[in-house]
Amino acid sequence: MQPDRITPLIPLLKNSVFDLLILNPGPGMLYLTGLHFHLMERPTLLLVALGGKTAMILPELEKSKVLGQLPGLACYTYGDNPASWQGAINDAFQHFCPKANAIGVESMRMRHLELNYIQGALPLAIVQSADLLLNTLRIRKDAAEVALMRQAVAIAEGAFLKTITSIQPGMTERAIASELTINMLRLGSDAELPFPPIVAAGPNSADPHAVPTESPIQAGDLIVIDWGAAYQGYFSDLTRTVAVGKLDPELYTIYEAVLNANEAGRSAAKPGIPAGDVDRAGRKIIAAAGYGQFFTHRMGHGLGMEAHEEPYIYGENEQLLIPGNVFTVEPGIYLPGKGGVRIEDNVLITESGAESLSTMTRELITIPCP
Repeated sequence: MQPDRITPLIPLLKNSVFDLLILNPGPGMLYLTGLHFHLMERPTLLLVALGGKTAMILPELEKSKVLGQLPGLACYTYGDNPASWQGAINDAFQHFCPKANAIGVESMRMRHLELNYIQGALPLAIVQSADLLLNTLRIRKDAAEVALMRQAVAIAEGAFLKTITSIQPGMTERAIASELTINMLRLGSDAELPFPPIVAAGPNSADPHAVPTESPIQAGDLIVIDWGAAYQGYFSDLTRTVAVGKLDPELYTIYEAVLNANEAGRSAAKPGIPAGDVDRAGRKIIAAAGYGQFFTHRMGHGLGMEAHEEPYIYGENEQLLIPGNVFTVEPGIYLPGKGGVRIEDNVLITESGAESLSTMTRELITIPCP
């Protein structure tokens, strides 16, 4: 077990309502143990009890992986016959923590499958979200985590710069997204990306979460490209908007407004201020330009082992930013039927201010047309 992750958890667990924390595969389990597991039909559970006592319930075939990395971790295993799983899980809980009354789980990760087994083993226990407890640890990135995120940003930026040299009119959105993905993998990204790249051209760029299509790009298009790389489990998440040839004058206008809003959001970021101040700083710029109704999402979101995590950057969020927070600043303007612009950077709160981990140009890049 990683003492630098479990040790800070012990007092938080002691001061919480929980006497047992149960995590299934996902960022929480990875954060605490360094172990990568996929959600599948066989349940895998990490148990953390008061005092930091830990164990895992998992398929027999996975035991060697755990003991190879964490030889001191107690493992309770089961075989291939699903009819035997509840009994094996019951035995594990009876041995490890038979009197748990309050169980904490990750609310967006715990499935009905695992919950049924847990309730079968501990029918009187109350199961509640432990998201706040876990976020207290994960929201503050340490130097090692920041270093991994810097590398994820570097991979993403390198892949983008390589990809745009190959973009030309007639290429499809899907072809550009594929090329970008290949370049990230070649530059060292983990195979499991934070999310599939968004490449949206022309009117499609007015959809903030568009899915790449077979639509070819053409002169006069804006192309919103939103992508991220992963490095040893940590993510980057960037967006740049490029032009194909000469644009309609209004598209240049909204690009300038978004560029200024991005700068305002990054400049506002510092420790001790509400997260909402970052949103309001950028949103004010876009509203003053006359496009406030076309900025339809929050300014950003936290980033780390998930593409979206705490802190969330929206106007009403009074949560104070602290050193070690990493989040996106990504203002946008989206004109239905015409086109959209988004410029997204990854920002680290430092002891004295903020640093953009992404350094690639934010100025409009134009793809030449023959």
